[in-house]
Amino acid sequence: MTRRSGAFILGGLLVALLLAGVVSNFASAHPDGLDSSLRKGCTFDAEDNITGGSCPAQETREHELADSPLADYGVRGVDNPYLSTGLSGVLGVLLTFAVGGGLFWLVRRRPGADRADAGPAAGTGTGE
Repeated sequence: MTRRSGAFILGGLLVALLLAGVVSNFASAHPDGLDSSLRKGCTFDAEDNITGGSCPAQETREHELADSPLADYGVRGVDNPYLSTGLSGVLGVLLTFAVGGGLFWLVRRRPGADRADAGPAAGTGTGE
């Protein structure tokens, strides 16, 4: 990896960490398009529980990983919602970067591998 590509990757990682850790706290707390379409036809109380009507949201159930450490855009055990959301985003970026970087490291082209696989005529420059 060249110094220039390393700086580019590091810069991208820093931008992703900034977006995940800081900007994510300014995201809307209101339901997105999918959630709001599933909630149409129902009425809700102050705690966001369905109190009446008929909508697809009545059929929802807990996800298998609902009690995992990073469920619901937060970190279990962190009571401050802004800190929890930002920390969850940062951990997600770091985990994704680690997995992606590890996969790229595994499939990278190693120096000299092309010449060893090509046979004895490789690298002679004779064109024959």
